[in-house]
Amino acid sequence: QVQLAESGGGLVQAGGSLRLSCAASGSIFDINAMGWYRQAAGNQRELVARITGGGSTNYADSVKGRFTISRGNAKNTVYLQMNSLKPEDTAAYYCYVLILGRQYWGQGTQVTVSS
Repeated sequence: QVQLAESGGGLVQAGGSLRLSCAASGSIFDINAMGWYRQAAGNQRELVARITGGGSTNYADSVKGRFTISRGNAKNTVYLQMNSLKPEDTAAYYCYVLILGRQYWGQGTQVTVSS
Protein backbone atom coordinates (compact mmCIF):
# COMPACT_ATOMS: atom_id res chain seq x y z
CA GLN A 1 0.00 0.00 0.00
CA VAL A 2 1.07 3.53 -0.77
CA GLN A 3 -0.23 6.60 1.01
CA LEU A 4 0.14 10.20 -0.08
CA ALA A 5 -0.30 13.12 2.29
CA GLU A 6 -0.80 16.54 0.69
CA SER A 7 -0.75 19.97 2.26
CA GLY A 8 -0.43 23.62 1.36
CA GLY A 9 -3.58 24.53 -0.52
CA GLY A 10 -5.69 27.54 0.32
CA LEU A 11 -7.06 30.88 -0.79
CA VAL A 12 -4.73 33.48 -2.29
CA GLN A 13 -5.10 36.66 -4.28
CA ALA A 14 -4.03 36.81 -7.91
CA GLY A 15 -0.30 37.38 -8.14
CA GLY A 16 0.33 35.57 -4.88
CA SER A 17 2.17 32.35 -4.12
CA LEU A 18 1.47 28.99 -2.55
CA ARG A 19 3.61 25.92 -1.92
CA LEU A 20 2.10 22.47 -2.08
CA SER A 21 3.76 19.50 -0.38
CA CYS A 22 3.20 15.79 -0.82
CA ALA A 23 4.82 12.98 1.13
CA ALA A 24 4.61 9.34 0.05
CA SER A 25 4.77 6.50 2.55
CA GLY A 26 4.26 2.74 2.60
CA SER A 27 5.59 0.46 -0.15
CA ILE A 28 7.46 3.19 -2.01
CA PHE A 29 10.35 1.26 -3.48
CA ASP A 30 11.60 2.42 -6.86
CA ILE A 31 9.61 5.60 -7.44
CA ASN A 32 9.51 6.26 -11.18
CA ALA A 33 7.96 9.71 -10.94
CA MET A 34 6.00 12.06 -8.71
CA GLY A 35 3.95 15.03 -9.67
CA TRP A 36 0.78 17.04 -9.58
CA TYR A 37 -2.42 17.07 -11.57
CA ARG A 38 -5.24 19.53 -11.17
CA GLN A 39 -8.94 19.48 -11.90
CA ALA A 40 -11.08 22.59 -12.13
CA ALA A 41 -14.84 22.37 -11.84
CA GLY A 42 -16.31 20.99 -15.06
CA ASN A 43 -12.91 20.22 -16.55
CA GLN A 44 -10.84 17.10 -17.00
CA ARG A 45 -7.89 16.39 -14.78
CA GLU A 46 -4.69 17.77 -16.32
CA LEU A 47 -1.02 17.30 -15.62
CA VAL A 48 0.56 20.34 -13.99
CA ALA A 49 4.12 19.15 -13.38
CA ARG A 50 6.05 15.99 -12.78
CA ILE A 51 9.56 14.98 -11.77
CA THR A 52 11.07 11.62 -12.62
CA GLY A 53 13.25 9.41 -10.48
CA GLY A 54 16.21 10.79 -12.38
CA GLY A 55 15.21 14.39 -11.68
CA SER A 56 13.84 15.37 -15.09
CA THR A 57 10.90 17.73 -14.97
CA ASN A 58 7.92 18.47 -17.20
CA TYR A 59 5.39 21.27 -16.94
CA ALA A 60 2.10 22.17 -18.53
CA ASP A 61 2.56 25.12 -20.89
CA SER A 62 0.12 27.15 -18.80
CA VAL A 63 2.37 27.05 -15.72
CA LYS A 64 5.86 27.22 -17.23
CA GLY A 65 7.90 30.00 -15.69
CA ARG A 66 5.51 30.32 -12.74
CA PHE A 67 5.50 26.89 -11.06
CA THR A 68 8.49 24.87 -9.92
CA ILE A 69 8.43 21.21 -8.92
CA SER A 70 11.14 19.78 -6.67
CA ARG A 71 11.86 16.79 -4.46
CA GLY A 72 12.95 16.52 -0.88
CA ASN A 73 16.25 14.95 0.06
CA ALA A 74 14.55 11.67 0.94
CA LYS A 75 13.05 11.51 -2.60
CA ASN A 76 9.64 10.50 -1.22
CA THR A 77 8.45 14.09 -0.95
CA VAL A 78 7.55 16.43 -3.77
CA TYR A 79 6.87 20.15 -3.66
CA LEU A 80 5.11 22.50 -6.05
CA GLN A 81 6.05 26.14 -5.66
CA MET A 82 3.37 28.21 -7.37
CA ASN A 83 4.12 31.88 -8.04
CA SER A 84 2.24 34.59 -9.93
CA LEU A 85 -0.99 32.70 -9.40
CA LYS A 86 -3.93 33.47 -11.66
CA PRO A 87 -7.65 32.89 -11.15
CA GLU A 88 -7.49 30.19 -13.83
CA ASP A 89 -5.15 28.21 -11.57
CA THR A 90 -8.11 27.61 -9.26
CA ALA A 91 -8.60 23.85 -8.99
CA ALA A 92 -8.24 20.81 -6.80
CA TYR A 93 -4.60 19.73 -6.98
CA TYR A 94 -3.79 16.04 -6.72
CA CYS A 95 -0.41 14.57 -5.95
CA TYR A 96 0.53 11.29 -7.58
CA VAL A 97 3.38 8.82 -7.45
CA LEU A 98 4.27 6.27 -10.13
CA ILE A 99 5.77 3.07 -8.78
CA LEU A 100 6.52 0.09 -11.04
CA GLY A 101 3.98 1.31 -13.58
CA ARG A 102 1.17 1.88 -11.10
CA GLN A 103 -0.12 5.34 -10.25
CA TYR A 104 -1.24 6.25 -6.73
CA TRP A 105 -3.18 9.38 -5.87
CA GLY A 106 -3.54 11.72 -2.96
CA GLN A 107 -6.88 13.04 -1.72
CA GLY A 108 -6.39 16.44 -3.30
CA THR A 109 -5.96 19.93 -1.92
CA GLN A 110 -7.96 22.94 -3.04
CA VAL A 111 -6.26 26.02 -4.45
CA THR A 112 -8.45 29.06 -4.97
CA VAL A 113 -7.09 32.23 -6.55
CA SER A 114 -9.24 35.34 -6.24
CA SER A 115 -9.09 38.17 -8.75
